[in-house]
Amino acid sequence: MNETITVTVLVENSAHARGLMGEHGLAYHVQAGARSVLFDTGQTDLVVRNARRLGVDLSRLEAVALSHGHFDHSGGVAAVWAQAPDAVLYAHPAARGPHFARNPDGSTRSVGMESEILEAIATPGRRRQETVAPTQLIEGLFLTGEIPRTTGFEDVGGPFVQDAAGVCPDPLADDQALFFDTPGGIVVLLGCAHAGVVNTLRHIRHVTGGRPFHTVLGGMHLVSAGAERMARTVEALRDASLRRLGPAHCTGAAATARLWHEFPEACTVCSVGSRFVFER
Repeated sequence: MNETITVTVLVENSAHARGLMGEHGLAYHVQAGARSVLFDTGQTDLVVRNARRLGVDLSRLEAVALSHGHFDHSGGVAAVWAQAPDAVLYAHPAARGPHFARNPDGSTRSVGMESEILEAIATPGRRRQETVAPTQLIEGLFLTGEIPRTTGFEDVGGPFVQDAAGVCPDPLADDQALFFDTPGGIVVLLGCAHAGVVNTLRHIRHVTGGRPFHTVLGGMHLVSAGAERMARTVEALRDASLRRLGPAHCTGAAATARLWHEFPEACTVCSVGSRFVFER
């Protein structure tokens, strides 16, 4: 009998069902047979409340993986650990480092992990694993690890810096995606794709030996993308022959509208409560 993998969006900027709430952030619950993992945690304990409303049991989580160390993807870690204290936290070592964004007036604001999350992660006894190279979370579910930057038209998607003075650019080396294979092709879950969605897909294609893609869901941080980046991103996504594309979170309104225009049959809503089922 074939096993199914069900992806449920627990946190996203928008919610379109009664009793659910959205917040600026992202979290996916991935159920593979009897086993489950969480990819990102949103920015508050909303992940727990939405999970309860959707009938998702977080207590059975084996792993919690972070796409990167920004607050809107890591802020629910402590709340999730309260539900699943034995879950292993998977994150790139740079995820816990300083992350800032430069404001239009030149000042900066911290966008990294909140202090209480850093303290929770550092608590003795917590199970943690750093991910630099591709890493298997549970059977068949993988993190990309650090993603090589090979395109000439993609950047981290905004004025991100590593210091409060706003001097040192942040390469966001901690950015990673989750992926798994299905008979129809690879399914990719993006956090923010700070490495670039095209770089991400190239890397996954390389580590999977050229497997085709089926679905790409999540944030693509195209909110400030110029004309060339958008055109070349659309071209790469068209070459990927996606059956399903779910732009979400930080993709940006204009970029999301462009993607829906370019891929009207593939595009789908990816908001709180959205569920996607795949055969494996």
